Amino acid sequence: MVNTTIKTTKSQEIFAAAQNLMPGGVSSPVRAFKSVGGQPIVFERVKDAYIWDVDGNQYIDYVGTWGPAICGHAHPEVIAALHEALEKGTSFGAPSVLENILAEMVIDAVPSIEMVRFVNSGTEACMAVLRLMRAFTNREKIIKFEGCYHGHADTFLVKAGSGVATLGLPDSPGVPKSATSGTLTAPYNDLEAVKALFEQNRDEIAGVILEPVVGNAGFITPDAGFLEGLRELTHEHGALLVFDEVMTGFRIAYGGAQEKFGVTPDLTTLGKVIGGGLPVGAYGGRREIMSMIAPSGPVYQAGTLSGNPLAMTAGIKTLELLQRPGTYEYLDQITQKLANGLVQIAQETGHGVCGGHISAMFGLFFTAGPVHNYEDAKKSDMAKFGRFHRGMLERGVYLAPSQFEAGFTSLAHTETDIEQTLAVARDVLSNL
Repeated sequence: MVNTTIKTTKSQEIFAAAQNLMPGGVSSPVRAFKSVGGQPIVFERVKDAYIWDVDGNQYIDYVGTWGPAICGHAHPEVIAALHEALEKGTSFGAPSVLENILAEMVIDAVPSIEMVRFVNSGTEACMAVLRLMRAFTNREKIIKFEGCYHGHADTFLVKAGSGVATLGLPDSPGVPKSATSGTLTAPYNDLEAVKALFEQNRDEIAGVILEPVVGNAGFITPDAGFLEGLRELTHEHGALLVFDEVMTGFRIAYGGAQEKFGVTPDLTTLGKVIGGGLPVGAYGGRREIMSMIAPSGPVYQAGTLSGNPLAMTAGIKTLELLQRPGTYEYLDQITQKLANGLVQIAQETGHGVCGGHISAMFGLFFTAGPVHNYEDAKKSDMAKFGRFHRGMLERGVYLAPSQFEAGFTSLAHTETDIEQTLAVARDVLSNL
């Protein structure tokens, strides 16, 4: 059995110092372990499916830098491509052929995308797509779903998931009412609620934006007919359908959720995987819509580091790796073994849980479920999850430090990693 205690002296020292330097000691809220208790570990390096912290502890990683590391950390082919790119410079702020190459790969892969614009983060992509959908329809209101997170732009911080849910913040101070007055919300998987919003706001709704598979309120899948119903409703009301595939893009299928479920939105946001671990985002869609973006059209959006050559290089190599035969079959196989194993072990050891997976994305809720939306997810035993998280961490398994975050596997995870993780889980759950 793996050791049940870990030495964290250096992590504690570094994090204590960080709290005097940065708000909460972190650069992004969920990293602070607020919802699971205890102090976070401080990373020193990552490789393949593993993390080493500053105290020398090794962990099997199921966060994967929150999704991008689908090929494993520091993949040798990605690193080699980056070394070559580094010799040519770290930033251009000008056109490069690398943008063309990655753009063609994205357009070829994602059904909805005929033109694409690169940005620097998923938040930036969602901010830009919001402006675009309003400009194209000449309407101001949007519909989002409770628990879905589309970055920290003012308009989206209404019943948001991710760190907002983790920290128990209903919205955020500093967001003016005027910024959210046009944001309408509905429970995920509730078509009737969406229909009612369209009826109540006729000819005022620019579009509907959602995570087609929710990953920021835990792992929640769409009910049969939900995505298809949204497609029909938006068509009927002259509104746009936007899939936020920052998390699901190139992860649950090469062409994302829209390929997996056979539903094509009007616009798509991307991030994470397409940067191969470097900061990147993108948005794209039908040519007639994307042609409104400056300098082709009047909708302004810009970025000094957009299309950064290092991010483009890492993205190109990552997508090349994902196109190799058997990739998604392997990801599905190991993730199914992990997700099903966790649920089975938890139930066998007397815990009410539910969970599942799609390809390389999974989740486990400490509630008997089922979980169809954020309200269902909030019924989870968060205190128990916190103890489970700490127990797994102390035995060498790193899970997302929140009940409201999905987990990720990678091509670098082995059958042995999965078996070891399940053995640790049985030990932890038996003593929880």
